Amino acid sequence: MRSLPIFVAACFCCCASIVSAHDTWVETNTQLARTGDAVHIDLKLGNHGNEHRDFKLASKTTLDGCQLEVIGPDGKKFDLRDRLNDVGYAPNEGYWTGKYVGTASGIYTVSHTLDKVVNHGQPVRSIKSGKAFFVLSPTLDKVVPIKTGFEKPLGHAFEIVPLSNPVTPMGPGVELRVQVIFRGKPMAGTKVSFIPRGETLSKGMDANYERMTNEQGIASFTPKTGNYFLVVAHHKSPDEKAAEYNSTAYSATLTVLVPEICPCCAE
Repeated sequence: MRSLPIFVAACFCCCASIVSAHDTWVETNTQLARTGDAVHIDLKLGNHGNEHRDFKLASKTTLDGCQLEVIGPDGKKFDLRDRLNDVGYAPNEGYWTGKYVGTASGIYTVSHTLDKVVNHGQPVRSIKSGKAFFVLSPTLDKVVPIKTGFEKPLGHAFEIVPLSNPVTPMGPGVELRVQVIFRGKPMAGTKVSFIPRGETLSKGMDANYERMTNEQGIASFTPKTGNYFLVVAHHKSPDEKAAEYNSTAYSATLTVLVPEICPCCAE
């Protein structure tokens, strides 16, 4: 019986360590919609097993210290937090979801940040950011490619910035170029994982789905088929500490919905 408290404590530390390793991301149900139609936006939390490289849900993020907003083509911001619904059956199951209806055509940015201290044996400050994009168009049969409005950094401490449009054009064979930025500066030598939903990446460095950023912090990937792709980068900063935490861990995500046929290339 004396071993039970030790076992329970070990389990608690293990579970806390798993929770602290979770990443957050945002998804949309569609990457392209007509103006005036609803777009559903999900805020999700995953364990990123296999060295933070999977696309699986695990628990549900808290909204404390969380920011979630939609940025329109004109730069105006819409706070989505008070319109989120919990689709989980239990407190730690499922995810958050909300509906947004835009009337202006153009590209929209979904922006998410989370900053809080977690403890898995020692306190760590966890700073997360996530992005997704969607386009509203007056018609879906002739979609005009958008050349700007997606490449601007949002000022997140650690973020992934698309340098090529992640929506129009986007499809199999279309290159996705991204830049990793840390505190406003490009970050070289950072691993970027382009994780397809349903795929398991090879251990270590997956030659098919992972790239290292160059001196300008840029990495590129060309999808071969349509799928949801979770683009992920991490950075640990053991020297960033304070009285409340012993180190700082950063994560950045970008969700890209790649259609089977590029909406700008279809005839």
